[in-house]
Amino acid sequence: MHHLLQDIPVLAELLQGAQNAVNVCLRIQPEEHTVIITDEETMEIAAALAHEIHSIGSSLDVYTLEDFSERPLPGMPQPILEDLEHAQVSIFAAQAQRGELGSRIQMTEVINRKKIRHAHMVNINKQIMTEGMRADFLAVDDLSTRVVNRARKAKHIRATSHAGTDIRVELSDQLRWVKTSGIISRDKWGNLPGGEVFTAPYNINGHFVVDGVVGDYLCQKYGDLKNNPLSITITDNRISNVECANDELRGEFLSYTSTDENSNRAGEFAIGTNIALKGVIGHILQDEKLPGIHIAFGNPYGEHTGQTWNSTTHIDCVGRDFDIWMDEEKIMNNGRFLI
Repeated sequence: MHHLLQDIPVLAELLQGAQNAVNVCLRIQPEEHTVIITDEETMEIAAALAHEIHSIGSSLDVYTLEDFSERPLPGMPQPILEDLEHAQVSIFAAQAQRGELGSRIQMTEVINRKKIRHAHMVNINKQIMTEGMRADFLAVDDLSTRVVNRARKAKHIRATSHAGTDIRVELSDQLRWVKTSGIISRDKWGNLPGGEVFTAPYNINGHFVVDGVVGDYLCQKYGDLKNNPLSITITDNRISNVECANDELRGEFLSYTSTDENSNRAGEFAIGTNIALKGVIGHILQDEKLPGIHIAFGNPYGEHTGQTWNSTTHIDCVGRDFDIWMDEEKIMNNGRFLI
């Protein structure tokens, strides 16, 4: 065990998720070098990941963010960035803090340039390690491939839900679909647990009921919105009205989506494909992978989707129990895939 983790117990309930991350998603080889970046709150998960990496015989360095400076960190510590320059695999398994986005951007700049197979496990916790991370990711990848192949040929998508969602999404062959199934390659690092396909929508109109979760810092504050849904009217790809029984949530959501000129613009339309998930847990890292749809307002990940406008914000909005049609083919009924 790495000396930083030698006093941390390896919990049996975390090992299946760690095995999935190391052997299935990242496919770490004995001759490769891996870097784990963690923090004090996440060290038990880091210990489980390190246990699996050591069983392969791969070299490993582990860094704890609090060892470098008081958090939030203004930037990613230089020793970590220098080590990443020589790594083939990296894992970020730590809790996000407001003000640290810049440090993670510094990290991903090295990852993108060196084409490191990187698992992004921001805000990972034990519940996610024993639910979403226990998925059969080969089956998730197979399903994701079927979904994305249909999506790439479709002209429009319609989604409805018992809660009142009824939206029509127009697609463009100039905007790319991206598959992030959990199987991570040198060309595209990914979140773990994985399981979604997404694009930048050409246009969305309709009514979207967010009875799952909203992302960013609002997720931790408000959790599962089943009993307090946000009802969002989308007109020509922008938010035109928001209703919610919780006035504080409505106000914070409207404030967030007014940050810049494109913060209220639909930048991402996604379909979750992690079939190990059975319901909303109030944690965006896992809930956005739930079979169904989510829409994010703000940054459209133009480097991946090909969208040309930008935003400084990005907030995911997750619903539940959808029916989905791609053109005339129904692919989901009440949250269960039909393909």
